[in-house]
Amino acid sequence: MKRLLIAAGGGGDAITAAAVHAALHGPDSPALVLTYAWERLVVDPVPGPRGHRDFTGTVPAGDLLRLVTPRSAARPPAGSSLPRLAADLRPGLGLLDPHTGMPGLARQIAEALEHCAADRVDIVDVGGDILTDGTEPTLRSPLGDALVLAACARVGAPAEVYVAGPGLDSEVPREVLLPRLGEPAFTLTAGHTEVVDSVFAWHPSEASALLVAAARGVRGVCGTRDTQRPVTLTDGCAHVHRLPLERALRLNPLARALAGAADLAEAEETSVRVCGFSEIERERRRAREMGRPDGGGDGVGRSAGNAGSAGSWDAFLAWERRTAEQGLDHVTSRRIREELRLDQEAFGALRTRLLAGPPSRDAAPLWRLHRGA
Repeated sequence: MKRLLIAAGGGGDAITAAAVHAALHGPDSPALVLTYAWERLVVDPVPGPRGHRDFTGTVPAGDLLRLVTPRSAARPPAGSSLPRLAADLRPGLGLLDPHTGMPGLARQIAEALEHCAADRVDIVDVGGDILTDGTEPTLRSPLGDALVLAACARVGAPAEVYVAGPGLDSEVPREVLLPRLGEPAFTLTAGHTEVVDSVFAWHPSEASALLVAAARGVRGVCGTRDTQRPVTLTDGCAHVHRLPLERALRLNPLARALAGAADLAEAEETSVRVCGFSEIERERRRAREMGRPDGGGDGVGRSAGNAGSAGSWDAFLAWERRTAEQGLDHVTSRRIREELRLDQEAFGALRTRLLAGPPSRDAAPLWRLHRGA
């Protein structure tokens, strides 16, 4: 038997799911993580989630369920981190395709239960927007999580929701979430995060990076790229809360409203009605603003050059001084990359220099700002 987990929001939730699985069942326990191919435009320049037809090299595990392997690839112009995640994470990865709406999602989950010979589902969300009531002004991406809740309810198998690092995604404030969550079930430790050690050298997830850093004892004020409001890492940021699927559904009106959604377009309309916006439309608008009305392009921007060169190193030091003056102790890799406009190669060169020190800036998977730079 394999354990079945669902990374509720896609993106970095699959990373968090691997760490939560290690805490619950041990790092070597067989597992399958279902996840969306729904990522930031810096990874996938095409707005919205990808379906199984957007990939080559996936492995059928049912009529609708497809497994992602290191040999899978997104069809251009789409992009996806899932094939590389499949190489770096110990649990296997299965693709959640929401384009067929609630009937299709429920069938994929049912096929995954049969494939794993599992009798229950663990739903994992980093940050806690899976418990949104739809009114929070900082809410940005409620649809994927709500679709998972509704689909699991339709399947009817026993399921529990694990919220790791309340507030770390900066969508539902921590002080709003905690009364909905109750006491933590357990706390992630540095040992639980060893299974994701290699991921953050390249993956742009910020919420999962903050969670892993908190589990490893990093504390202080961290600046992300996703939001202008900094995140303060405390002991509570490594907590994992557990609640029954039924309670999560009661807390999430969008999930309840999605019960009959026949396809992704209908789900998007439901999000507009309940929450007042569609995150997919926001992605379309941002893609147009980035000069890619058809969703094409690499989504990264031009490199600032060889980050190991003297000029680029000086540019980093000047940026570090300005950023530290904002009262930040740490930053994410994504913030460095995007604000300095570095491609993967240039950031790799900078990362090598940052790791070499002195002074030490390594607070893996975050970076410590040196205030005397």
